[in-house]
Amino acid sequence: MKSVLLIGLGRFGRHMAMKFQQMHCEVLAVDHDEDRVNDVLPYVTNAQIGDSTNEQFIASLGVRNFDVCVVGIGDNFQSSLETTSLLKEQGARFVVARANRDVHAKFLLRNGADDVVYPEKQMAIRTAVRYGNDNVYDYVQLTGDHSIYETSTPASWDGKTIVELQVRQRYHINILAVKRGDVLEPLPSADHVFRAGESLLILGSNSDIEKFLHF
Repeated sequence: MKSVLLIGLGRFGRHMAMKFQQMHCEVLAVDHDEDRVNDVLPYVTNAQIGDSTNEQFIASLGVRNFDVCVVGIGDNFQSSLETTSLLKEQGARFVVARANRDVHAKFLLRNGADDVVYPEKQMAIRTAVRYGNDNVYDYVQLTGDHSIYETSTPASWDGKTIVELQVRQRYHINILAVKRGDVLEPLPSADHVFRAGESLLILGSNSDIEKFLHF
């Protein structure tokens, strides 16, 4: 069970708090707004009202005791930057900070953030990929060059097996799972026979997957 310090309880922070609860994490939630703190109380272990740019307040939280500290402040970059810096100064093990712009991400990394999330940009890219191709159902970017896609099965594959189609050799992709309705078959065998209505979870380089999607 991980312990999390979550600072900033706007929409982003609130959704994180709810997900952390589902994952059974111990969460201390912090915001300067009393209403926001009250809103997340059902989803967190504890919560405090306070100014995260105040050094004494940050010191009082015992940041060294948390596995990860999340700075979810999105409406005030200066506060986000100061909070990130103070957390590292107080010995935080791992700090994840939210950025709204590329320049924000650079400054946050320079001031101590171990990782930066860019929710608006990441969601925009995911949405564009999802709805820019009729064959794509879902998409997860793993690195700048590799991703996992859920895509429909080509009609030409109907009745054929993975080994017959020489999927890896011909398309340079890996089939992680085959999905039919709500039934998922992880790591299908080479003898799996494809049927109409199935979808695929495939892993590969973005360039190879883009070529494959034009079936």
